Amino acid sequence: MPKLVNNSQFYNKIRKSEKLVVMDFFATWCGPCKMLTPIFESLSNEMSDKVYFAKVDIDRSVEIAEEYKIVSIPTMIIFKNGKEVQRIVGFVPKEQIKSKIKAHL
Repeated sequence: MPKLVNNSQFYNKIRKSEKLVVMDFFATWCGPCKMLTPIFESLSNEMSDKVYFAKVDIDRSVEIAEEYKIVSIPTMIIFKNGKEVQRIVGFVPKEQIKSKIKAHL
């Protein structure tokens, strides 16, 4: 199950994780974000042995959203060794997300 992270948890997880990290930037009022939630949870259940999944509420973590220039939601960012390696913007089908994640494992 993806974890909702705040500012300090976000930076600690990105910098210290030995796993690939996938962050879902969302808002509670966003329709496409709500559609993505079950897909993101399913991927988390399937891939949690190799990938850390977390969510960032852009309304609660404005600093992070600004730093990563989140202008459209949902936006997923894949981090490897603390660096952004891929960005997925908008609602995307599960298999496409999964293949993009697998490309970085």
